[in-house]
Amino acid sequence: MNSAANRIPSLRDMEMEVEAEGREWMRRRLEEKMQEQVNRHGGVFPPERTQGVASTPGSDETADGLRRRPAERVARKKSK
Repeated sequence: MNSAANRIPSLRDMEMEVEAEGREWMRRRLEEKMQEQVNRHGGVFPPERTQGVASTPGSDETADGLRRRPAERVARKKSK
């Protein structure tokens, strides 16, 4: 006989199996509840993309400013 096939699962193996089953059950339950909510409100998930207009130049001022002024990001000199 094959000893691997007759091996008694360890407590850790059983714990891992039950935790995996629990995660799958929770995932399915959450999916069901979310679908009920969507059906109740008549929405679509994920939302369909709308055709949008590209953002105007300069709208990303923060990131743009950081790239243009590297000297301002230098650490201050240590006080004595």
